[in-house]
Amino acid sequence: MIVADNTLISYFTIDGEFTEEAVAVRRKDPIWAAPLLWRSEFLNVLWLYVQQDEFGLDLAFEHIDLAENLIGGRSYEVAPAEVLRLAVDSECTAYDSHYAALAHQLEVHLVTHDDEVLEGFPEAAIHPKDFLEK
Repeated sequence: MIVADNTLISYFTIDGEFTEEAVAVRRKDPIWAAPLLWRSEFLNVLWLYVQQDEFGLDLAFEHIDLAENLIGGRSYEVAPAEVLRLAVDSECTAYDSHYAALAHQLEVHLVTHDDEVLEGFPEAAIHPKDFLEK
């Protein structure tokens, strides 16, 4: 199992520059988890694509279904105090710290492209390329 951040979930579900890499991560570990926050962040990504006329609402709904199937029932609540503590200690956002808190809670890697998260949580966060080479 891994914790997938919103960027990795987005790369997996929406064709783009890092989709193949996200698919390879999924092949290596098909069990992805995320904090409950992922849905709101993912909806913001879809909203942006729709607003920029990259795709329509019907396709956005398909992406929602794909992402829900990807994460399945592995959306978890994390303790707000732990999120805030991690955010203060790491200087990462509280949003990013939700993912790190879950990785700590589940004792698994947080797979992310986010350089700030990789720097702020070196014990938990790993870049997809490094994860694939493990």
